[in-house]
Amino acid sequence: MTMNKHLLASVAMAGLMAAPAVMADDTAPAGRTIGYVVTGMYWAVHQTADGKAECPNGVNDGPREHFKALFPEDGKKRPLIDTQIKREAEGYFPSLTEEPYPFHLSQSKIAKGLDLDGKADENDFVSPDGQKGIDNQLFRVLGCVRGYRAPDGDAYFFDNNTLITDRYNRWLFELTDVDSMLNDDDVTVTTYRGLDGLMKKADGNGMLAGGTQVIDVKWGARYVTKLKGKIVDGVLTTAPADVTFPWATFGIPTDREMRDLRMQVKLISTGGTGLIGGYVDLENWYRQTLRSSSTHHQAYGQVSLPSVYRALRKAADGRPDPKTGENTALSSALDVTLTQVHIVHPDRPVAQADGATKTAEAAKDRAGARR
Repeated sequence: MTMNKHLLASVAMAGLMAAPAVMADDTAPAGRTIGYVVTGMYWAVHQTADGKAECPNGVNDGPREHFKALFPEDGKKRPLIDTQIKREAEGYFPSLTEEPYPFHLSQSKIAKGLDLDGKADENDFVSPDGQKGIDNQLFRVLGCVRGYRAPDGDAYFFDNNTLITDRYNRWLFELTDVDSMLNDDDVTVTTYRGLDGLMKKADGNGMLAGGTQVIDVKWGARYVTKLKGKIVDGVLTTAPADVTFPWATFGIPTDREMRDLRMQVKLISTGGTGLIGGYVDLENWYRQTLRSSSTHHQAYGQVSLPSVYRALRKAADGRPDPKTGENTALSSALDVTLTQVHIVHPDRPVAQADGATKTAEAAKDRAGARR
């Protein structure tokens, strides 16, 4: 029986999976290179058990509650434009006019995140472990929006679920020039989009390390970014860089843009956990969220996007517009989980099933077919 070229490529790359996971010790990975795929990611929201510290006035109302406040069932006849459709339109054409109900910002003094600007002022937070100068204004906006609070928030649930199930979301990190997984003062981190599915553990809890990910070389150019970094006591940190990464919810392919992105991730034998911080572009964050989630789904977590937009504009603390001086971005942080994988470059040689080595034309075809 003759195997087709796609099956041959899969068999060839499966041979790479036999390599053991790299330990976070004072040794170099094979070829001084190790790859990771993001298998957990959500906006970092610090929470107390009862929510009183961050949300003393409770969580914010959502679309259903706002519909009732704006268009009460009082028996009055209204033109179509003065019904719920008006609020729907405002999602796509947000206004900055005052609303007849409050929006509760997080009142917490504690937040997860990184020090993005190298200073501490009255707008900054303290990290859960006591570090001052934490910048995370997105948390100030989302901290009292139920949909973004773990573990039952709808945004928290759906974003993480589709991160795993939707192959569009394969965000890869490849570390090169690695001389030690414990301490190395000069490593390079390159981001890519991958094309392959993930392997779940047998018990269903978490992802299995050691799989392969073919890089999207046909459609993924905008996701390729190089970051300089270092590893200290097993923690990878990187210098700031503007990065675009894939983010699809409910099968709608969209991108996130984070300015001055940097990583702080503790590496372990099969992956890593930590934070990615940076400034999210305000309009990109809002439009991506709007496209990915209908009002129906927003209502699950009481996420009223027109109200959120107003809060985003007020809380923005980065990237001032050169003409108006108005801030166009918000400091933010993502809680991330990485799983170790073998990253396959379609333009480089890979081992074949017969033991020979040749350019992976089959992998190139495979990459082009998986947009």
